[in-house]
Amino acid sequence: MEELSDRIVVDPNILAGKPVIKGTRIPVYLIIQLIAADMNLKDVLKEYPELKEDDVKAALLYASRLLEREITVTL
Repeated sequence: MEELSDRIVVDPNILAGKPVIKGTRIPVYLIIQLIAADMNLKDVLKEYPELKEDDVKAALLYASRLLEREITVTL
C-alpha cells in the first residue's frame, strides 16, 4: 500500500481539519463508523463510489495508527 499521506489528508479548510480521504470530503471517522455498523467493504464502495478499496484500507490503518499512540481512556 502507498503512504497514508497519498490517501488521507488533514486540512484546516476541509471539515475543520478532520482527516478525510484525499480529493473528497469523506472523513475517516465515517468509514470507521460504517464498518463498525456491519457495512462490508463492497457496500461502503457502493454507497460512496468515489472511494477505492485502498481508501477504506487507508482509513482503517490511519485509525489503527492513531489509536496505537493513544493513552487508555475510560468510556
